Amino acid sequence: MKLLIVLLLAVLLSACSSAPPQSVSPTKKASLSNEAEVKTQLLQTHREWKGVPYRLGGMSKSGIDCSGFVLLTFQNHFGRQLPRTTEQQKSIGKSVSKSQLRAGDLVFFKTGWSSRHVGIYIGDSQFLHASTSQGVMISSLKNSYWKQKYWLSRRP
Repeated sequence: MKLLIVLLLAVLLSACSSAPPQSVSPTKKASLSNEAEVKTQLLQTHREWKGVPYRLGGMSKSGIDCSGFVLLTFQNHFGRQLPRTTEQQKSIGKSVSKSQLRAGDLVFFKTGWSSRHVGIYIGDSQFLHASTSQGVMISSLKNSYWKQKYWLSRRP
């Protein structure tokens, strides 16, 4: 019986000594200067977060708000620390005209008298964001709603 326990422990312990899973090792962060790499990372982020519901103040896959989503995306995929709120995020980096947008730029919208919204430009007039009605999704700047609400863009 004692030998059986020792053998069982040896098998279990040897299984634990295998290489750590890929997610444990540090991941390479994409460079914001490589537009193709940025777009790839943003589309990967969309696949991972698509449909996660909007929740004001949320910072997880159980619910996230627009600025939290931007913060986590930049932190996890680009190794960049951004401020927490939309109000703070609109002041970072440099101003970019709508015609000069490139993947990774932040796009801001005035959605109400005092409400603001932020997303991340992907390219081809599309941006990734946490929508209050549909959760994390990709939308078009050409959509009549977003076209009307567009405010400014920043390159972090």
